Amino acid sequence: MILVGQTTLSLNDFSELIFKNQQIALDQGALKKVNDSFDFLKQFSSNKLIYGINTGFGPMAQYKVSQENILQLQYNLIRSHSSGSGKLMPAQLSKALMIARLNSFMQAYSGVHQEAVDLLTQLINLNICPCIYEHGGVGASGDLVQLAHLGLVLIGEGEVIFEDSVHPTKTIFDKFDIKPLSIHIREGLAIINGTSAMTGIGLVNVIQARKLLNWQLLFSAMINEVVGAFDDHYSQELNIVKHHKGQNKIASVMRDVLKDSKMIRNRSEHLYNPDNLDQEVFEDKVQEYYSLRCVTQVLGPIYDTIEQAENVLVNELNSVNDNPVIDHLNQNIFHGGNFHGDYVSLEMDKLKIATTKLSMLAERQLNYLLNSRLNQKLPPFVNLGVLGFNFGMQGMQFTATSTVAENQTLSFPMYVHSIPNNNDNQDIVSMGCNAALMTKRVIDNSFEVLGIHLMTILQAIDYLDCQDKLSAVSRSLYEEVRVIFPKFVEDEPKYKDLARIKEFLESTERINAFA
Repeated sequence: MILVGQTTLSLNDFSELIFKNQQIALDQGALKKVNDSFDFLKQFSSNKLIYGINTGFGPMAQYKVSQENILQLQYNLIRSHSSGSGKLMPAQLSKALMIARLNSFMQAYSGVHQEAVDLLTQLINLNICPCIYEHGGVGASGDLVQLAHLGLVLIGEGEVIFEDSVHPTKTIFDKFDIKPLSIHIREGLAIINGTSAMTGIGLVNVIQARKLLNWQLLFSAMINEVVGAFDDHYSQELNIVKHHKGQNKIASVMRDVLKDSKMIRNRSEHLYNPDNLDQEVFEDKVQEYYSLRCVTQVLGPIYDTIEQAENVLVNELNSVNDNPVIDHLNQNIFHGGNFHGDYVSLEMDKLKIATTKLSMLAERQLNYLLNSRLNQKLPPFVNLGVLGFNFGMQGMQFTATSTVAENQTLSFPMYVHSIPNNNDNQDIVSMGCNAALMTKRVIDNSFEVLGIHLMTILQAIDYLDCQDKLSAVSRSLYEEVRVIFPKFVEDEPKYKDLARIKEFLESTERINAFA
């Protein structure tokens, strides 16, 4: 089990919970602090005016709510803000949201009753995920609308996703004998205030972006093998004089992948050898095209961007993003804006742009393989059949090109797209959940582009009949993927092959540049 509470929840912990269905247990010391926070709030709020407990919300905070209505106020807040629309989030993202909200509560600054954290833990461990819609939150008072749909499920209403189907919450709660949450003081506001939707989605994005970078790094190494590139562009000597961590990490992994390749060439043996220089025009390119030669410089900043996003998102996951903050240690309640999502929004935009650039590099490498005038080694479109009669990978290139174009359009930043609302109370907002969801779409698109790229690389390897000359890492991948995508000569529909390869890339890793 993964303990949630007094220790920092890492990206690896989060990945284990989301992708491997590890179970959660609540740290008993942290649970005591949760109860202390609740007890303090109950005592402290008995004769004071405190926002969101005996007042309205947002611009209506100047209205006092009578004692007999304060619990109903919390139910009203959840129900009124359950106003999402658009597509349902996948269950995986809904679960990520719950984990992020639970971890925030376990910091013990939210004043929630233990029932709330116990119920969240139960739902996470049973993979019962609230139905949450993509459209709604503006990421200022947190992800109000998305988290309201979580709140709706916690109080036994709305719908849930269980075993890939949508069910009324009551049906599933009855099935597992789950008791809905009772509001005690401020559970409604505590549930819907916070950055937990954008944070949960963002962490999934970081995990998947890391996979994308690892794959594109490996494919970049393989295409250098296929075309017989020179080795100096990823050498330590060339890269170390540029002082960027990401660039040097990418170069190091490329060297490791290609160390036993029999296809990569050494410049000293060829272009620096006087015996090879007795000609006016050289058939070999003295330098490769940028999409091959500048891999470390292009993927390096993407590596650095992913690392920065991980750092910020893990910090947010382990932070208190509530308002007001119930500080039982200092015996006070502090009002402010910890629910504002700018940290996450900015990182998601940066990650989205970096991922789009990654897909652009893959598309250019793909084009290089498909264009016989550029590579001068392969038939047009890596066509293993009859030229003019068969089409090879021609049709698939259209899909890759159009998908990358969509990524480019989606890369406009949300961070600078604030629209005031809420009677101008929320006069500058983060749009963090939108940013995270758009980044997820770009990541999903990029797996499709990389799938087409990999299919083309494998076809090129078969045309050159160079399997035995590949590095061990490249050969292993070639053999594994050929099981789900056999070599083809005659034209057949390829969309199902692409779907299988995309699923393979999303769920597997071959190298880990982040180790």
